[in-house]
Amino acid sequence: MEKIVLPDIKDFHKLEVYLQHGGYSAAKKAFEQSPDDVIDQVKRSGLRGRGGAAFLTGLKWSFMPKTTDKPKYLCVNGDESEPGSFKDRQIFEYNPHQLIEGTIITCYAIGAKVAYIYIRGEYHKWIKLMQKALDDAYAAGYVGEKMKEKFGTDFYCDIYIHKGAGAYICGEESALMNSIEGKRGYPRVKPPFPAQNGLWGCPTTINNVETITNVPPIINKGWEWFGSIGEPKHPGTILFGVSGHVNKPGVYELPSGTLLTDIIYNYAGGVPGNKKILCVIPGGSSMPPLRGDQIEGVKMDAESLKAAGSAIGTGGIMVMDEDTDLVKVLARIAHFYHHESCGQCTPCREGTGWLEKILKRLVAGKGSVSDLDLLITVANQIEGNTICALGEAAAWPVKFMVERFRDYFEQRVSKEISLPVANKVHSMRHTEIPVEEIKH
Repeated sequence: MEKIVLPDIKDFHKLEVYLQHGGYSAAKKAFEQSPDDVIDQVKRSGLRGRGGAAFLTGLKWSFMPKTTDKPKYLCVNGDESEPGSFKDRQIFEYNPHQLIEGTIITCYAIGAKVAYIYIRGEYHKWIKLMQKALDDAYAAGYVGEKMKEKFGTDFYCDIYIHKGAGAYICGEESALMNSIEGKRGYPRVKPPFPAQNGLWGCPTTINNVETITNVPPIINKGWEWFGSIGEPKHPGTILFGVSGHVNKPGVYELPSGTLLTDIIYNYAGGVPGNKKILCVIPGGSSMPPLRGDQIEGVKMDAESLKAAGSAIGTGGIMVMDEDTDLVKVLARIAHFYHHESCGQCTPCREGTGWLEKILKRLVAGKGSVSDLDLLITVANQIEGNTICALGEAAAWPVKFMVERFRDYFEQRVSKEISLPVANKVHSMRHTEIPVEEIKH
């Protein structure tokens, strides 16, 4: 199978090697067409966002106003802070120029003169690698004002690498824009949407790193070619980051619609010791988990996973074998979302803390069966009541893990006596678990 995003070519990250294999020819081809034609091709290809929402890329581009007296901007989202997600950094390291070429094509299509590639603050190595590739592209005239001479066009754009400051919330598109502006990473209330009111109040489009990297091959080989790969409603290849209890964890580029069991057993080498699978989270830690006995026949694309009761998310497949302590797993996930909540919305700010405290109590062996119902109640109070999707990201793993593994969780707390409601509220405020343990 031909790889679109991470081709098996030695030293492909180097500009001279990228050029030897047709690098920047897609940009030249795009500049010979109208911006509307480029948008139409991406729209017809069926390319969907690879950052989690799986929204149609060409349709998103078409939201950008055609005429405006304000500058337009493109933000390429490489924040990648979702636990279980580690695919974008592969592009930074092994295929940075295809990302840069996709960025300049996107800028041309939407009429943006400036693009920001926002990279997770902890990605020190990959920020340096990406900056080196961008510097090389500038020096060779593929980015910046020299583009006019290199491509024989009136269009040019500038690209800047923007280093994040270590906040998960800045992966949310509007918080990302606030971060670029130098403000606190608070998500914005929508509407207005970024295409109308984005960076500095100007029209802005935000796309994921992997999404943008798919653009040059679509322009070079045609939308029909891309649309024929994988599932028709979610075409192309997807970078699946497989972690957890597998023999060969890593990033695998495969056609959308590949069976989840094929990815685990045929590509990731199966489960160590041939143990049974207890649980799989198919799209990063914020997605609803699936029971091990639910995964047979499940295909890895947006529509199939939705039908299975989960979501594609970032394609981060987290595998847990039969000996996994799901209570500890869930407590760790809850701790992450509590820590990373920006605190703007009360349901998320307070609710994530409640979820963590209850789960810490279960881990300590001091929980009760009624705590399981309380977890679902709190999750339901968070879900749908926040400005951004971090609320759902915190609520879904807890809600669906407890619901789908109810028998497992009840066995863990079956010896505990249910607390009266009054005592339960008291214990939530003055938990028996030391603060130091919660922090660590």
